[in-house]
Amino acid sequence: MQKWCTEDWQFELTAIEGKAGHCRLGLEKGDKFVFSYECPAGMCPKTMIKVYTWCEVIRCGGDFTYRGEKEKYEMNIPCADGCIQFHLKAIPINRDKNGKPLPNGPRPKDE
Repeated sequence: MQKWCTEDWQFELTAIEGKAGHCRLGLEKGDKFVFSYECPAGMCPKTMIKVYTWCEVIRCGGDFTYRGEKEKYEMNIPCADGCIQFHLKAIPINRDKNGKPLPNGPRPKDE
C-alpha cells in the first residue's frame, strides 16, 4: 500500500476519565493514541467513528469554538458507550516547501 495524501494534521486522543473494568476493550484513564488519519491500534472502532467526524471538521478548516469549546483545536468527547471520557487535541504539522515535516514539530496554536 502506498499512501499518496500528505496529512497536515496530527491528533492526540487521551483518556481523561474511566476505568478499564467499564470498557469492553479495557481502555482507562491515561491511555493515549496519536494518529493522523488511520484508526490507531487498540482504539475502539465504534468511538473512532465519532472522533473521526471531529477530525474532519479540523481538516476542512473549522475549529471547535463553533461547538462552544474555548480552545480552537481541543475538546472533550465521551466514548460511544459513555464509559470513557477522552480529550481530543488537533496539532497542525509544519512542513517545509518539499512537504517534509520540519524537525521543530507542530506549528504554534495561533497560526
